[in-house]
Amino acid sequence: QVQLVESGGGSVRAGGSLKLACTASGYTVISKCMAWFRQAPGSEREAVAVLDGDGSTEYADSAKGRFTISKDNTKNTLTLQMNALKPEDPAMYYCAADCGMVVAGNGRLKAECDYWGQGTQVTVSS
Repeated sequence: QVQLVESGGGSVRAGGSLKLACTASGYTVISKCMAWFRQAPGSEREAVAVLDGDGSTEYADSAKGRFTISKDNTKNTLTLQMNALKPEDPAMYYCAADCGMVVAGNGRLKAECDYWGQGTQVTVSS
C-alpha cells in the first residue's frame, strides 16, 4: 500500500519561508517522478513543481525563483522549500507520486499522478 504523508505546513508571515516534506511508505521515491500541487478555496488543484525521475525539474511561473522541489533519498522524502511567501500562496499543498504527462507552457504546469497525499495547509498573513 502506497502512502504519502505531508508535513511542514502552517502559518507564516508574508516574506517568510516554509519547508514541506512528503514521506513515502510502500514506495521508493528514487528515480520516480513526483510533484507538489496546491489547491486554494474555490480553485482547481494545480501543479506547482515537478521533479522527474531523471532529476529534472519544472515549476509553475508562480513558483519560479521562490520554490525548490527536491528529494532526500536517504529519508525517502520529497520536499518543497518555499521562500518569499506571498499572500497569494495559501492553499492546501499536496504531494503526488508516479506522475506522467508533464506539460509546461504559458506559465502553467500540468501533470497526472497516480498517488496522492492528504495535503497540508499553508496560510500566509500580510
